[in-house]
Amino acid sequence: MNRLPASALAAALLTSLPAAAAQAADVPTFDPQRLSQEVKTLSSDAFEGRGPATPGETKTIDYVIAQYKAAGLSPGGAIVDGKRTWTQPVPLGRFEIVGTPAFSLTEDGNTRTLTQGEQIAVRAAMDGTRKVDIENAPLVFVGYGVKAPERNWNDFKGVDLHGKIGVVLVNDPDFETGHGDFGGKAMTYYGRWTYKYEEAARQGALGMLVVHETAPASYGWATVKNSNTNVQFDIVRDKPAAEHPTLEGWIQHDLAVQMFKAAGLDFAALKKQAQTRGFKPVTLDGVSFSAKYDVDAKVITSQNIVARVEGARRPEETVIYSAHWDHLGVGAPDARGDRIYNGAVDNATGTAALIELGRAFAHAPRPERSVVFLNVTAEEKGLLGSEYYATHPLYPVGKTVADINLDALDPQGAARNFSISGNARFGLLDRLIALAKTYGMSFAPDPHPEAGSFFRSDHFSFAKQGVPALSFESGNDLVEGGKAAGEAAGKRYNREHYHQPSDEWQASWSFAGMAHDLRLLYQLGYQLADSDAWPAWSKDSEFRAVRDKTANQRK
Repeated sequence: MNRLPASALAAALLTSLPAAAAQAADVPTFDPQRLSQEVKTLSSDAFEGRGPATPGETKTIDYVIAQYKAAGLSPGGAIVDGKRTWTQPVPLGRFEIVGTPAFSLTEDGNTRTLTQGEQIAVRAAMDGTRKVDIENAPLVFVGYGVKAPERNWNDFKGVDLHGKIGVVLVNDPDFETGHGDFGGKAMTYYGRWTYKYEEAARQGALGMLVVHETAPASYGWATVKNSNTNVQFDIVRDKPAAEHPTLEGWIQHDLAVQMFKAAGLDFAALKKQAQTRGFKPVTLDGVSFSAKYDVDAKVITSQNIVARVEGARRPEETVIYSAHWDHLGVGAPDARGDRIYNGAVDNATGTAALIELGRAFAHAPRPERSVVFLNVTAEEKGLLGSEYYATHPLYPVGKTVADINLDALDPQGAARNFSISGNARFGLLDRLIALAKTYGMSFAPDPHPEAGSFFRSDHFSFAKQGVPALSFESGNDLVEGGKAAGEAAGKRYNREHYHQPSDEWQASWSFAGMAHDLRLLYQLGYQLADSDAWPAWSKDSEFRAVRDKTANQRK
């Protein structure tokens, strides 16, 4: 490992943190210039946006494996012919709309065409349908699309959605008021669009259209368009129709308002009603929806990349660092005509971070437990690579100590604080908070819990299997500029670059913050790997019971 940052700016930022001297002397430093070069390479046009099942995937896998080999790591993937390989094959369904899809609304006998990516963004059907031909399907407003018996909440009461399209609001019923049965501003899984499609399938709906609004979605229409109108993937399912309705899509808010008006309904008033337990579904009389398009479907094999340092005494126990290597690939052009979604921040930063963490562990004394560096595929398609690993683990989840996930780190200056995606209570976070204090860093709870970040990154796949898991987020209290600058930078990224072709490497990025934070994350992982500690979820956590089922493996 290089012991000092090469850039004078990076050095100044790092030493300005108040408790830098308290950092452990045996913790390696991380080179901002090396991080910068890796992010620059991974997010270059040559990698074509790192789309799964594209030439960009092949280049990414080859590059990352070459870096791991050069760093001195061992392969940690699937065993083939008695030997560990560098990858874990991930079978995925690949779904793509063929040609230009046709969508239309009929209102009081008058039909108007809707343009894919403009008023509507529809995903390729993943329920097994190859020719979608929907003609004048009735539309039913189903509030927030929530069926939560434990909260005595049912937005589907009294309605049969077979042959019908549901229209649903994004986020939870509590989002606007900030209080109620769903935790206030903090999003539950009921607020995620993925849940709403899953529930639509359980209700037998022909389809579900989510009404887009920037605040409750936490991103603009550009993100919706770019994420839903390209190639879609899913893990291979025995019964795909049990998880997906035929039609899954979003519509613009203004279109929804007009649809409701054509049916003699007040969108704003019904939205208020939907925030109450007494809400009942409402049919949009006189309004129907039509869609016609073909779907090309095939099964492809993508790859998770897996490197490993074998534990010296208890190699069967594992600490995992994870990050997704994929991005959106090549898609619709932006205003400049750029079609490559480079994904520099999201997530070339996390990929580079895993390479450099692996390099650090490879040059350190071997800890008692094994450490795995897991670069997963298809995160942008629904956390698919991590879901596949967590349900088909190479190393038992019962003996997996923790997952430390890195997704979209800030490549600029250092911060006085850090956060994690979403809100959760567990021992792993307590350890990280205590350790961060020795680095002069405080913990800032997720400043935007309404965005549902806990459910939007790969650690969630591990949490569902009971593994203590967090996704580290760079802080917003910048050494240079404070919280005002940090918040402004975050909003600017979400507005101008997130899931857009403009998420590109910048020569102005110092990578000082990443270089500093990786020391903290290295120390957290090394302490866990070189101990017999088993972090646990809090007693009231929804993941505690799943973890407890494997308790006998940790004796």
